[in-house]
Amino acid sequence: MYWIAFGDVHESTAAMADIPGIREAAGVIVTGDLTNCGGKTQAGRVLEAIRALNPVIHAQPGNMDTQEVTRFLEESGVMLHRQVRELAPDLCLIGVGYSTPTPFNTPGEVPETDIAAWLDELDEASAGYSHRILAIHEPPGESKLDVVGGGQHVGSAAVRSFIDKARLDLVITGHIHEAKGRDDIGGTPVFNPGMVAGGGFVRIEFADGKVAATLESV
Repeated sequence: MYWIAFGDVHESTAAMADIPGIREAAGVIVTGDLTNCGGKTQAGRVLEAIRALNPVIHAQPGNMDTQEVTRFLEESGVMLHRQVRELAPDLCLIGVGYSTPTPFNTPGEVPETDIAAWLDELDEASAGYSHRILAIHEPPGESKLDVVGGGQHVGSAAVRSFIDKARLDLVITGHIHEAKGRDDIGGTPVFNPGMVAGGGFVRIEFADGKVAATLESV
């Protein structure tokens, strides 16, 4: 079994059709930022584009998504934020959307304490699974995946601390477009595929009781 994960769509969906294997995947995981401060209409177009390729969607809002988008994802039955979704026997996907405050006052910003609390809630709720994948829009601080153009680290210390201590098989993050790549934190592989418009995605495989992932581009 395998899944395709990406994020930072920002209403640009054309590259999705070129992702190898997206139609045959067990599902599509969207880590956040479906829109550019848009609402139901814009988010609906993104979901429609994904559904044309694969009907199974796990999606959550990022900092560029409004509360209208959040409600729409809930109403559409695809919401991943603060949810535990079983992907296969003994394998689950947990999700945390939004981001910590930015200099740009975007609509989906929350205090870091909220993100930390949500992570702890999901840790407890998913404890029964032997294998867990975390999809989180906010990247871990002081990593390769939270560096902006000027070289400053802007990620979350709470997210990094959680990854370092939690029992996770894989983390998929986003938010910082220019920090596309992979890092390893506490022995856990963490991927930021960058903007989907740039062709970045992560292919996640689960076989023989093991989770494996690769960062790929179309």
